[in-house]
Amino acid sequence: MTEPNTRAPEATSAGARAWHLMYEVWKASKPYLETVAAGFDLTPQQVYALRQLANERPLAMSELATTLGCDASNVTAIVDKLEARGLVKRHSADRDRRVKALVMTEAGVDLQTRIEERMEQPPPAIANLSVEDQQALCVLLERALDAL
Repeated sequence: MTEPNTRAPEATSAGARAWHLMYEVWKASKPYLETVAAGFDLTPQQVYALRQLANERPLAMSELATTLGCDASNVTAIVDKLEARGLVKRHSADRDRRVKALVMTEAGVDLQTRIEERMEQPPPAIANLSVEDQQALCVLLERALDAL
């Protein structure tokens, strides 16, 4: 494995450097996320799909595709596998029976809860920071999200 390129060009803005570093942390954490997903016999895409669902509001497959940043055929394959495991069900949407909406089964809700508990354990890039640095990172990321 090659070392991550954590050095952004010096001539870039602080914002560009922060963005570059966030990407590098995400990229370096990808194997961790794959390991977490594999622990549930899922792919990272299946984990991300499950984390988007909430039984309070069925989610249209087209909305899931937008959230996942992929086309409908990819979502169909992801949902097919989740449905085969009994984790989700497809229903026709109330407003348009041609639209398929996803709801979690009881098994899906249980697995989603276990995934959320596991995802509370940060990857090494975060876990290896001091508590003070972790708190500072939270403050900065919350500010960035609030700015949206």
